[in-house]
Amino acid sequence: MDSNFVQYIALLLMIIIGFVVVKRMAGCLLRTVVTIAMVAVLAFLYYKYFRV
Repeated sequence: MDSNFVQYIALLLMIIIGFVVVKRMAGCLLRTVVTIAMVAVLAFLYYKYFRV
C-alpha cells in the first residue's frame, strides 16, 4: 500500500508542476504575441507616416 501512496503523491506533484509550467509558458507566449503585434503596428506606422 505504501508504494501506491508514493505513486499517487508523485502523480499529484507532476500534475501540479505541469499546470504551473503550462500556465507560465502560456503567459509568456501571450506576452510574446502581444509584443510582436505592437512592434508590427509601430513598424507599419513608422513606414506609413515617417518614410520619405
